[in-house]
Amino acid sequence: MKNYRNLLLYTGAFAALCPADASAQARKSVPNILLILCDDMGYGDLGCYGQKYIRTPHIDSMARRGMRFTQAYAGSPVSAPSRASLMTGQHAGHGHVRGNREYWPGSPEIVYGQNRDYGVVGQEPYDPGHVILPEIMKKNGYATGMFGKWAGGYEGSCSTPDKRGIDEFYGFVCQFQAHLYYPNFLNRYSASKGDTTTVRIILEDNIRHPMYGEGYEKRPQYSADMIHREALRWLDSRDGERPFFGLFTYTLPHAELRQPEDSILQYYKKRFFVDKTWGGSEGSRYNPVEHTHAEFAAMITRLDIYVGEILTKLKEKGLEENTLVIFTSDNGPHEEGGADPEFFGRDGKLRGLKRQCYEGGIRVPFIAYWPGHVPAGTENDHMLAFYDVLPTFCDLIGDRRFPRKYLNPDIEGDCFDGISFLPALLGDDARQQRHEFLYWEFHETDQIGVRMGDWKLVVKSGKPRLYDLSRDLHEDCDLAGRYPEVVERMVGIVLREHTPSELFRVTLPEI
Repeated sequence: MKNYRNLLLYTGAFAALCPADASAQARKSVPNILLILCDDMGYGDLGCYGQKYIRTPHIDSMARRGMRFTQAYAGSPVSAPSRASLMTGQHAGHGHVRGNREYWPGSPEIVYGQNRDYGVVGQEPYDPGHVILPEIMKKNGYATGMFGKWAGGYEGSCSTPDKRGIDEFYGFVCQFQAHLYYPNFLNRYSASKGDTTTVRIILEDNIRHPMYGEGYEKRPQYSADMIHREALRWLDSRDGERPFFGLFTYTLPHAELRQPEDSILQYYKKRFFVDKTWGGSEGSRYNPVEHTHAEFAAMITRLDIYVGEILTKLKEKGLEENTLVIFTSDNGPHEEGGADPEFFGRDGKLRGLKRQCYEGGIRVPFIAYWPGHVPAGTENDHMLAFYDVLPTFCDLIGDRRFPRKYLNPDIEGDCFDGISFLPALLGDDARQQRHEFLYWEFHETDQIGVRMGDWKLVVKSGKPRLYDLSRDLHEDCDLAGRYPEVVERMVGIVLREHTPSELFRVTLPEI
């Protein structure tokens, strides 16, 4: 296995000796990075994590040829704050975005064909004073592209892709808009096309038909395929001269359960001949569906095909050996839009779903692939969370400014909570620093989670519950009464790590 850290150190020394050539040499030595983030995929949804009903050959192959993490965690049990943790390097007790706060209710309406939509869409913006991951990558000379879901600010806010370090964006600024797989519009920011801000791209063939109910099936422009094609075009435009950082934030397999009537879907309709139906929810933008199990399984297999095409494209371009690829999910499985996680065993025998701080809501698949660097065919039980990704990438590219130079003195308590897991990624577990604890909170369900070694604390509406994951992975047996000293120590972590938020309030436990 190559020692990439020594390579980065050598690059730094070379730059000091030869400043005129330093930037060009550094650009050629650092790796490209692709982070593929899917939406609401549970820990047990892939074959390589035990799924028996759904075909995922490409991602399974990626795991066989790379590293599969078994104790990786999202930043939150729902989308926007989980992605915020990834972007900011902060856990949910410190970050500004801690929930799915929406900005479309009450906004002026816009008419697209026969359909009414919102004039302003999006979620709570990231704090503009706190630097985020793509901004750091851009400061280090990377070309940055994001394709899929943003969910880090509303249209026209201080935090849209064009303002936060993204060169090329195509997808959904708003995660609510992403509920429709055949939407009225998508968003784009393209510096290469001359965009000066994030704009709407109207899907003219879609808006000729209704966005809900009878006639919706006539809409031809399927957003998942459109976003994937733009991502592949961006990859194809990489020439190897400048390192690139790609965030492919696919909306699959989130509800709604609607997609093209192609061979992928037909395969599962035959497999699940006896299936379930679901009546729809217009307010949530989930259209009715007749084959819920087939639709859901096909969404994951479709995503698997996308991943296979990405890896093939890297190989075709000669970029495979210099590109770290990570695949993961933003939180645990959902029941929205007719999804049936119990049928598929989607939590991988973990308790809890999306919106819960039990293991099923936050433990996610996490696979890393980088030929010659990440040891092939390995399984790693290192305990990591999304807020570790930012310091890991800084470590990987040799950014010695992190963290001190990126902290904002004008923000009280500005911080980064993550630990680089680069040693574990490169197979050097002996040098890997470990977390004392991991932390989550979520206001909608009034839950807080802390993991400390094998101990797991779940606080619901202020009441602590304690579990020993080494013996009780499903979190069935509450040991709080038996181990009050452990509860006291972990409650102390909660009281220390939680900073008050007027927007996202939770009930704190008492010692």
